[in-house]
Amino acid sequence: MGESAVFLQVRLTSSRLPGKALLPLAGKPVIVHVMEAMRAVDTDQHWLVTDEGSAPRLERLAGECGYSLYAGDPENVLRRFCDAAQHAAVDTIVRVTGDNPLTSRDLSERSLRLMRDSGADYAGITGTPLGTGVEVLRTSALQDLLSRTTDRYEIEHVSPGLYRNPHRYRVVTRHAEESLYFPSLRVTLDTEEDYDFLQELFKQLYTGKPIELPELIAYGRYKLRNSA
Repeated sequence: MGESAVFLQVRLTSSRLPGKALLPLAGKPVIVHVMEAMRAVDTDQHWLVTDEGSAPRLERLAGECGYSLYAGDPENVLRRFCDAAQHAAVDTIVRVTGDNPLTSRDLSERSLRLMRDSGADYAGITGTPLGTGVEVLRTSALQDLLSRTTDRYEIEHVSPGLYRNPHRYRVVTRHAEESLYFPSLRVTLDTEEDYDFLQELFKQLYTGKPIELPELIAYGRYKLRNSA
């Protein structure tokens, strides 16, 4: 097997919450929390993958967190990933997005093992809180998809063209174990309400290192019980 890399996808032009990856959260920009969690994932390389317009505001943070930076196609994100993979010479990609400050290192490594054990083109763990998981993608499958698709959703979101076509690509997913299963808990950042919730969550749980998934789920279940 060839080289693997974390590709952390980020842009600063969100229409609903512009610049959300740079919003402060427990004293650090949101994107730094993601980079710190994923820096511990055992891959050969770590990249921040963005567009040329966002790159100048991200370059310093990427370097401080031990990430290389790749700026590519601003509209065709699938092409951006394929070009970045060719540039980095990697054949396995752990895809992460910059609006998920609670992305789990443990889930990332489980997903990597699932791909390696199964030979999948797409692998992931399902059923965990929204914003904690990752997708593991094979570069050759993404290149094949890029050569075939004209679907705007598949171009903008990178991976749907793989799992929408299980007859062409090998798609392997596993449900999370019961203790980690909590799909109704939302910890992604897309709106002001999400940001308010994450600020309170980090105030309660953050101790200067990435929050682990079991602790997050315990907090979410406590909040659910006490809101009933």
